[in-house]
Amino acid sequence: HQQTFLNQLREITGINDIQVLQQALKDSNGNLELAVAFLTAKNAKVPQLEEATYYQTALPGNDRYISVGSQADTNVIDLTGDDKDDLQRAIALSLEESNRAFRETGITDEEQAISRVLEASIAENKASLKRTHPEVWSDSPNPYDRKRQDNCPVGLKNVGNTCWFSAVIQSLFNLLEFRRLVLNFNPPANAQDLPRNQKEHRNLPFMRELRYLFALLVGSKRKYVDPSRAVEILKDAFKSNDSQQQDVSEFTHKLLDWLEDAFQIKAEEERDGEKPKNPMVELFYGRFLAVGVLEGKKFENTEMFGQYPLQVNGFKDLHECLEAAMIEGEIESLHSENSAKSGQEHWFTELPPVLTFELSRFEFNQALGRPEKIHNKLEFPPILYLDRYMHKNREITRIKRDEIKRLKEYLTVLQQRLERYLSYGSGPKRFPLVDVLQYALEFASSKPVCTSPVDDLGASAPASSTLPPQIPPSTIEQQGPSSSDVPSTSPVQRSVIHKPFTQSRIPPDLPMHPAPRHITEEELSVLEGCLHRWRTEVENDTRDLQESISRIHRTIELMYSDKTMVQVPYRLHAVLVHEGQANAGHYWAYIYDHHQNRWMKYNDISVTKSTWEELERDSFGGYRNASAYCLMYINDKEQYLIQEEFNKETGQMLVGMDTLPSDLRDYVKEDNKRFEKELEEWDAELAQKAQQEKLLSQIPRAPAPSPAPVQAGEPEYLEQPSRTDISKHLKEDSVQAINKALAEQEDRGPEAIMDTKLCTTVMGVAQKNPTKIGDRTLRNVLNVCAFL
Repeated sequence: HQQTFLNQLREITGINDIQVLQQALKDSNGNLELAVAFLTAKNAKVPQLEEATYYQTALPGNDRYISVGSQADTNVIDLTGDDKDDLQRAIALSLEESNRAFRETGITDEEQAISRVLEASIAENKASLKRTHPEVWSDSPNPYDRKRQDNCPVGLKNVGNTCWFSAVIQSLFNLLEFRRLVLNFNPPANAQDLPRNQKEHRNLPFMRELRYLFALLVGSKRKYVDPSRAVEILKDAFKSNDSQQQDVSEFTHKLLDWLEDAFQIKAEEERDGEKPKNPMVELFYGRFLAVGVLEGKKFENTEMFGQYPLQVNGFKDLHECLEAAMIEGEIESLHSENSAKSGQEHWFTELPPVLTFELSRFEFNQALGRPEKIHNKLEFPPILYLDRYMHKNREITRIKRDEIKRLKEYLTVLQQRLERYLSYGSGPKRFPLVDVLQYALEFASSKPVCTSPVDDLGASAPASSTLPPQIPPSTIEQQGPSSSDVPSTSPVQRSVIHKPFTQSRIPPDLPMHPAPRHITEEELSVLEGCLHRWRTEVENDTRDLQESISRIHRTIELMYSDKTMVQVPYRLHAVLVHEGQANAGHYWAYIYDHHQNRWMKYNDISVTKSTWEELERDSFGGYRNASAYCLMYINDKEQYLIQEEFNKETGQMLVGMDTLPSDLRDYVKEDNKRFEKELEEWDAELAQKAQQEKLLSQIPRAPAPSPAPVQAGEPEYLEQPSRTDISKHLKEDSVQAINKALAEQEDRGPEAIMDTKLCTTVMGVAQKNPTKIGDRTLRNVLNVCAFL
């Protein structure tokens, strides 16, 4: 059980030091989530209260990501009213609390806020672990918890950092053509005579174990199966530590290499003299033509590709990634007479039925000296049309690319012009031009309202020392009391403080709000007319710019939607998701069920129904540290890739065990028998326990002796009986109970002595109070029962 937790900690955190992991597990008292928090944020304070009450994380899109709750200060001031005293007292109280906290702890408010953010992040990570990391390393003792229900898809057990294996294998297994190729693979007859290097490659032993694993995924009665034997063969293929989590693309490359080698051996055996066709190559490999200019000379090269790598950083969707991958460097020279520049274009000449894209979400940080994961959002469609990247469409694609380039340049100009309308001004604070004109119109139309601030003070000032907010306190202090302002009965007279640079009074004719001092009706009429007209013109120009920008966006989106550019559709088959950082994390897969028209989520032993919305949330990235790492598309016109098998004689569809060859069918039947035996043994054990409890409940028990009443003249503490007396009494009771049980069986004949139920009864009586019966007596009774 401890090793299970250590495996989980190693996979989640990426830490391989066993002593560090054990210490974290010990410090957390076996709490996995708390141990992860210790290992990922050793210097951060782990919240002791319940996260649900201490932290509330906001939903995406909310400007407040973290709000502290249940720790409200008792010194709360209500600022919902108009009382300015409350505002001043709140500011003073805030400063006082900040200074006091800094004096006591030496930590500033900013540092405390950062600490709270870190703690909330730990809480969010812990909640994420509860969602995405169920217990998958240990089996339930109850086999019914491991029983497959209603032909649901079978999961794969995580045998220690093998979620990458499960994600890739399930994606390939649910590709029916690939499944058929693996299940119907027959090892070559001359396998024993192969060169030594072929045996060292271990592709044939792995192929055998993969067939067994696929057969169990088809017909097993278990909810999930154990892939340990196939994983063990893979371990020697990787140079890294066995406990280190493997990279999905690295494993997929190795897997396809092994399968290609295995099928190549078989193909060469079957076709002597001809160039054999390898089904793995035909299924997963395509070709592209590289054309370009190098040092002023044009060149063309044809290359084969398997998994196609795509850069993620700096792009918003899959088509932008593909455009960047298909065009490298300056390519203008390819379309003109000038060949001075260098660059190249890639054009697909032959696409594989199964097209896999590797999304490069990891990059090496030179400053930190370590790899980092790219969490940027990247969208991809369920149907991908690849016509624009085909060599046969290169001329029309080039024309459309030039048109899109021109539209994007014009779009940039329009966006810059719109930005000037929406953000007018030269300083850091900018406002929409329409609002600026509206403010100017309001200014021109307003009338100056003048009043004496001193008169206002004397008329409205309360008895307290509260000052009107519009008059600075220092100014009033400078003016000093006057006979009209201060009552004669005031016991304290304030002295006038002379401040030469601020002594002058506020002009009594200062307007209460900005307004023009001098403007004629004629001027106002002309200005209002101009401002109204300008505001209308700006509104119309802004609307026209927005409509033009939207129209250009639609034109670019529909550029490749004409009939000639939607002839090569590829449907999304599987999405491999990685959650975590560059050095550690967890993998799972979303796989499309083409016959039920629904998405399924394969997360180790857990296989559940899903939706495109859930896939978007976990795969596009940009929201949290989960994002797609590998995309598997299949040719939507090649139905044999996902088509079920049919019986050639009856025409009926083959399902389940009927799709397996005879050797694999026998293998699965044997495994199912072993599982059924587990179920039977579990039922027998439960029945035996129930019978034992029933028999024990029927054994008469001697009533407990009631305590004798204490006499008035007796002392409070009486002498206790000795251990010998108690042992003698219990021995007599045990012998009587055993004799009674034997007497009940006498009428059944000698066979009754061999009855296991009788032995169970005798042993139950003897073990009723073993510590008081005595070791020798108990040993004798157990020996008799063992003999019987």
